[in-house]
Amino acid sequence: MSPERVRAHLWISGIVQGVGFRFFAARAARHHGVSGYVRNLADGRVEAVAEGDCRAVEGFTEDLRRGPAGAVVRTVETQWEGPEGTTGFVIR
Repeated sequence: MSPERVRAHLWISGIVQGVGFRFFAARAARHHGVSGYVRNLADGRVEAVAEGDCRAVEGFTEDLRRGPAGAVVRTVETQWEGPEGTTGFVIR
């Protein structure tokens, strides 16, 4: 992928709620300099959106594939989207 601005929509499944996953994602977003959000879903998954430089978004995605201590990430479904100009990163 080129170094242009991209947006990734992620759905993470496994043991990802109640283990600090959203706070881990927010720290990872700050570390990589990406914007977007993270939230728990009613079905037990975590949803995240990350927008920024392609390499930064890829680094963020790799961090989420590992997750925090206590999490067991089974799958990460990724949908690449066009950037929307999102700024900041929030926990919803």
